[in-house]
Amino acid sequence: MDKSPSSRFAHAPTLLIRTESTQLSKVDPLKAGFRRLFELLPPHARGHVVRGLPGTLWDRQLLSPYKSMLIPRFRLQVAGIGEFFGTTVFIFMAFATVQVSFISSNNNNQGNIDTSVSSVTPQELLYISMGVAFALAVTTWTFFRISGGLFNPVVSLGMGLIGALTWARVAILCVVQTVGTIAAAYMVSALFPGGLNVGTALHPHVSLAQGTIIEMLLTAQLVFSIFMLAAEKHDATFIAPVGIGLSLFIAEMIGVFWTGGSLNPVRSLAPAIVTRSFPTYHWIYWVGPTSGSILAVLIYKLIKALEYETAQDDDKDKQPILPTSTRRDLEGSSSGDAPTINVESETPATPPAQRSSATLQVPTYSKTPFVHDKESEKPGLPTCTGD
Repeated sequence: MDKSPSSRFAHAPTLLIRTESTQLSKVDPLKAGFRRLFELLPPHARGHVVRGLPGTLWDRQLLSPYKSMLIPRFRLQVAGIGEFFGTTVFIFMAFATVQVSFISSNNNNQGNIDTSVSSVTPQELLYISMGVAFALAVTTWTFFRISGGLFNPVVSLGMGLIGALTWARVAILCVVQTVGTIAAAYMVSALFPGGLNVGTALHPHVSLAQGTIIEMLLTAQLVFSIFMLAAEKHDATFIAPVGIGLSLFIAEMIGVFWTGGSLNPVRSLAPAIVTRSFPTYHWIYWVGPTSGSILAVLIYKLIKALEYETAQDDDKDKQPILPTSTRRDLEGSSSGDAPTINVESETPATPPAQRSSATLQVPTYSKTPFVHDKESEKPGLPTCTGD
């Protein structure tokens, strides 16, 4: 067996992703099945995994006259599939976090699992908010390259209103987000004992108008964060999921106690469908988040119309705070204090054409000789100018 360094590290794992190394391998047992499936798709809809497989219908140009019509539809289907899985994973983790928080706060004696709570404690608020925020950050970071990682119909609506998404994609995303949220609610209800208790409810001392406005404002700040961090491209776009997760974290810290922290109509709809219990004020979880998304769109459009990019431009006529210099003189102080630095104006350097190539350029000292200070008995320092 060859134990040379090149052979030992030939198959070392790496985080570098190359498209040519992600094709289906020869030993993949599912290669034949996936090949038959993906040969019906256009190359633009397959992604880099199966692009360029020889012998497919698209490579033989049999469907070339229909590419302009079919390719956008396949892209929407791929985005819809990715958004369905992403929404299901995110909502499942969010609902499971709420369920575990309520179960762990009760005694659950004699094998009876109790998910009911009389009032949400600060510990439960922090647990729920952090769990939901981390779930959003992870799933958004995972699925944003597939479908955008929106997971919320009002976010999709806002992205459509600002022109970031087509209305066909918005419609498909809203449908799969609703289906994925309901599927996640049924999964949590089936997997965790004690009955599903992840619905949203108004605090007894909060009126309908207050609840609607709270949901509107919290949703507006979340959607606006998504606009500025994800829709607006900048150098930090790749870490946008972190900022979006933090935005949801602070929104949940406020909203869970007063309104349940919905910020998503189908987030409140799914538990109501599973438990078959619709509160009379269920409509606020549709009006509030939808109004918040529209409010975020209006603010976004306003700052875009005002050209917010120019707000931080530096004044071209502004002088530098610190002067530039190429010569500094050190002067000894007669009182024994630390020497001070006097910055003088920059002197023009000797042109390169006037310098001799045969001589080495060295720093030249000024004509001021060493001066002996009789009072402090300390010799002064000569001034030096760099050439």
